[in-house]
Amino acid sequence: MDFLIPLQNNKRLKLIWNMDTLLLSVIIGIVAGTVDIIPMIIQKLDKRATVSAFLQYFFVSIIIVNINLPHVVWWLQGGLISVALALPVVCLVSTQDKKAVPIILTMAAVLGTLIGVAGYYLK
Repeated sequence: MDFLIPLQNNKRLKLIWNMDTLLLSVIIGIVAGTVDIIPMIIQKLDKRATVSAFLQYFFVSIIIVNINLPHVVWWLQGGLISVALALPVVCLVSTQDKKAVPIILTMAAVLGTLIGVAGYYLK
């Protein structure tokens, strides 16, 4: 672990901590994206939709792990951010498939909360 090395200046310590946090958020994003696309692969949905869902949760996890919303408890932040960032996708999907809207919003809330919890405890 890099943070165990004695460092001369505080800026270097902060940079290493930020890189560790970024790496953690990328790993969480890969796991969350994979969890989200497994049912899509099993159902043999469109490849573009599958890649889009993976990228959604990959980047959402980077945002969730690295943000701190004022006046919002830590365990709720991930779900709120994930649902908010899923709303444009919901607007696009709802024109063609209204049954997918509650599934997308539920996955956003659950995965977003789990991303937030994982980021909080693993940071």
